[in-house]
Amino acid sequence: MHQSFVQLLACPVCKGDLHLESASPAVQTIEEGNLICDNGHTFPIARGIPRFVASDGYAANFGFEWNLHNKTQLDTATERESEETFHIKSGFEPRDVDGKLVLDVGCGMGRFTDVASRWGATVVGIDLTSAVDAAYANVGARENVHLAQADIFALPFRDQTFDVVFSLGVLHHTPDTRAAFDQLPRLVKPGGKIAIWVYGAGMRAWSWMSDIYRVATTRMPKRFLYALCHVAIPMFYVRKVRILGQIAWRLFPMSVHPNREWRVLDTFDWYSPTYQWKHSDAEVREWFESHGLVALRQLSFPTSLQGTRPEASALNRGPVAEVPVGQVSR
Repeated sequence: MHQSFVQLLACPVCKGDLHLESASPAVQTIEEGNLICDNGHTFPIARGIPRFVASDGYAANFGFEWNLHNKTQLDTATERESEETFHIKSGFEPRDVDGKLVLDVGCGMGRFTDVASRWGATVVGIDLTSAVDAAYANVGARENVHLAQADIFALPFRDQTFDVVFSLGVLHHTPDTRAAFDQLPRLVKPGGKIAIWVYGAGMRAWSWMSDIYRVATTRMPKRFLYALCHVAIPMFYVRKVRILGQIAWRLFPMSVHPNREWRVLDTFDWYSPTYQWKHSDAEVREWFESHGLVALRQLSFPTSLQGTRPEASALNRGPVAEVPVGQVSR
């Protein structure tokens, strides 16, 4: 943990200031230690990461998958799939985050933290699970990256801390998607932006068979389920068979990503989570509107939305015009 991270943190219990216990100011990176607030609440720093939760809880499958596939979705010098995905699902491009303080909610192994930090942002990545250990190995050494293991329902930050907040593909895996979203707008500075992507209600048209299977798969031992998910490797080729392939995929929905390792990961990611809610665009828009967010941008990818927290002086000016649906600059 970079010692400079402490000034961004607040006790998740009482919101008091946190201090490093018995740390020398000359030590810039803290591998082991404790954070303590004036009210005596103490949180450990272990393996370079401040830990505000005791376990992975309901999301242990994500800790399992991201430590196993700790580099599968990281961009390389020749492949920029995660960068493109980040742009499409958040609406952000480099100029939107460069020089900004950004919060990545549900960072996993650091896929989008990597992108935003390469684009010039100072990124704080949080995750409920041990996936933060994989993120730390991937991007934790960067001066503009801070990581913490924390619960979205008890975040260790003060209100109005961040210029940009985003959460892509995470909130629908919490016990209550709306309640999880409600924790985020207050963290955004006036004039700052927030973007989320959640599973869309339209997925139900093809996911009804997988929803039946999930009654069993969510109860399976993780390693057994992961082994089963390797069937996605040959199914990729079966799906190319006319008619038969479509029938097979409808009966056994799974990833069709061209990368075989990615197919296994995505299939496990679909069948293993305890929670997997789906929401409509109108539903998500109401969440944003209920927090007074303005300049809403319905992005081209289904159920992805971006909004802005109005400046204090703008609250009495009346409504702000919306950006047309699907208008995402490049």
